[in-house]
Order: sequence, then structure tokens, then C-alpha cells
Amino acid sequence: MPRRLTISRRAATAARWPLGVLKTGWDYLWRTTPIDRRDEPGCVFEDSPPPLPPDADRTEHQGVEDGFGPLMHRCYVARIGDARISGEQLIDVFAGVPDRAAPKALGSFVKLRGEEGALRVGDEFVVRMPGPWDGPVRVVEMIDNGFGLATLEGHLEAGRIRFSAEDLGPGRLEVRIEAWARGGDRLSNLLFDRLPINKEVQLHMWTSVLERLIELSGGRRDGRIEITTRRVDPAQLADAR
Repeated sequence: MPRRLTISRRAATAARWPLGVLKTGWDYLWRTTPIDRRDEPGCVFEDSPPPLPPDADRTEHQGVEDGFGPLMHRCYVARIGDARISGEQLIDVFAGVPDRAAPKALGSFVKLRGEEGALRVGDEFVVRMPGPWDGPVRVVEMIDNGFGLATLEGHLEAGRIRFSAEDLGPGRLEVRIEAWARGGDRLSNLLFDRLPINKEVQLHMWTSVLERLIELSGGRRDGRIEITTRRVDPAQLADAR
């Protein structure tokens, strides 16, 4: 059955927004993690998501080409010192049960399709977040040091997200969350692009996931968490087509 939501269902989802935003805002005010943030202009060539693997299931897939408004390419990066496990082991721990790295007050991964345990291409989740950001995703890639998800019909965003961890040296890791997304429809784009709280909720969510991954590694944060947002305007996307 298609997952695309009607306007009334979008509104019902948005009705849960105020309480979630209040909770997120309170946690955000008390956040002490040092963060470097950069906002930069983007371009289609550098900031489009990687192509789907040839064997990826495209059923109900909702890619950036299906979205509305600007393309946002965001990278969240944390470096870890004194890690007790390798980057590949950290990803295995995370991928096996993604919810163990999710801050429960902010969001969670609920598995809809696939067996428990090791993550596999084709597994599906719904990511629940405060406010109107819940949405179904599918695992579309498993790489040596990470895995990637794609949004499905009904998600308020259209795009991709990839989690990875790279070994920089003995006990040193770099963990990266990289996302490429547009609004899933015109109403979603109003939330996605026009309201700054959307950006702050996502920043708080994925920064919290990085902090949990640092804990799972048994190491410590080495330096500031770095967050870069690159925006590609709709006009550039239209010209590229």
C-alpha cells in the first residue's frame, strides 16, 4: 500500500509538533557539546547524493528528484580518541540495533521489515522524531565502513542519509553522518526550508547520535563536532535537469 500522506494526515502529524519542539528546545538549551557550524552555498555537481546501487529496491523510493524546494547537503562529523573498537566494529554495533545510538527523548528507529540483528539491504525502519519528522526509510547500501538509508513515500523529506566510521590511527576514529534531502512535498518544504526549528531539531538529533556513538566506541570526543550545511537552490536543480 502506498505510504504517501494526505494533507490532513500531514496536519495531524504536525499537531504533535509543539510538545516535541518544547522538549527539544529544553534539551538544546542545556547542550554543552562544543560545535563548529558552517553554512555554505552548494552546487548540484558537488552536493547531489550518490546514485542508488544498481540492485537497490526502488519501490516507493522518494529521492531528491521527487522532492520540493532546495537541496540541503549536511555533514555531521565527530572525531574520537582512545576508542576501544575499530570503525568497522562500531558500525557493526550501531547497525545491528540502530536504536541503541538514538536519543530516546528525541527520536528512535523502529524496524518495520527485516530480521533482528545484523543490518541488511532491504530492511525498513520508521524514524520517529519530535514534531512532524517521522518517516519510513529503507537500507539501500552496506559498505565496508558504513550503511545508507533512503526515504520512502510518506516521509516528510526526500533523500538519503549515510552513517560511516573511518579509522584514522590506533584508537582514533572519525564518525560521519551525511544527509542529502529536500522537502517531501510542498507542505513539507515549508517546514523543511522556511522554519529554522527544523534545522535545529535535526542538528540536535544527529549530534546526539554522534555522542552516543562516541560512548559506544569506549573512547572520548577529540575536538569539536563539525556541522556543515550546503544549500542548492531549486533553480540550480531545475537547470541541471
